Amino acid sequence: MILSRKASAPSTKKGGTFDRWWFLLAAVVALILLLIFTKPDPFMRILLYVKAGLWTTVSLTGISFLLVMLFGLLVALCRISKSKVLVGISTVYVEVIRGIPLMVQLIFWYFAFPSVIQGIGQALNIQSFIDFKTNAISMAILGLTICYSAYMSEVYRAGIQSISRGQMEAARSLGMNYLQAMQHVILPQAVRVILPPVGNEFITLLKDSSLVSVVAVADMTRRGREFMAANFIPIQTWTMIALLYLVMTLLAGRLVAYMERRFKMEK
Repeated sequence: MILSRKASAPSTKKGGTFDRWWFLLAAVVALILLLIFTKPDPFMRILLYVKAGLWTTVSLTGISFLLVMLFGLLVALCRISKSKVLVGISTVYVEVIRGIPLMVQLIFWYFAFPSVIQGIGQALNIQSFIDFKTNAISMAILGLTICYSAYMSEVYRAGIQSISRGQMEAARSLGMNYLQAMQHVILPQAVRVILPPVGNEFITLLKDSSLVSVVAVADMTRRGREFMAANFIPIQTWTMIALLYLVMTLLAGRLVAYMERRFKMEK
């Protein structure tokens, strides 16, 4: 339920301006196909070698982003809550995480975190902690989620605070409690407001997922490094990797743009 009638439904206007950036996406795909068919060696070999890493990149980004959306919302709600304890904890979390580079965080979770758990296990004589081993993909997802949730929480907070206080007051006057008002009135409107920055965060996360290659995750970047080291053709290898990333980011950008138009609030 959204109390603002003008914001209650997506725009129904038809025949909008065509997104010309689709032509750029088509051009990049055509360039990849041209390289593959005109010079299958090495470009087809590169594509086949990094294919598994491509799916790792996509799945890693997708899972991480879903967790970021959920955890970022929880942190945002804590930051705007009336509890000073929750506000303090969530604010410290955001400030600390945003102040540490993502690569450092990924390295910490993969290399340092197991040592911390094992140290606790030795101190408390807990065998399961002493035998604790990490999984590279799990630690990469954890690192990306914790890092990007701090940024996403600020996006959520800005969106929620952009909604008129009268919306909350009107919802409460209808008998809703705070959580019901948030779920049915505030958040549906806030989500439409934050679609552009959320889309930007997704694209940034997709690109930054290449950093997980430093913690033994066989993503597309790591597979590219392995292929280059084995074949000594850096120009062709990184040209193909760059084009594949560009296809993914352009496609993500076009889907976000479509959602913005689809759910744009009428004025």
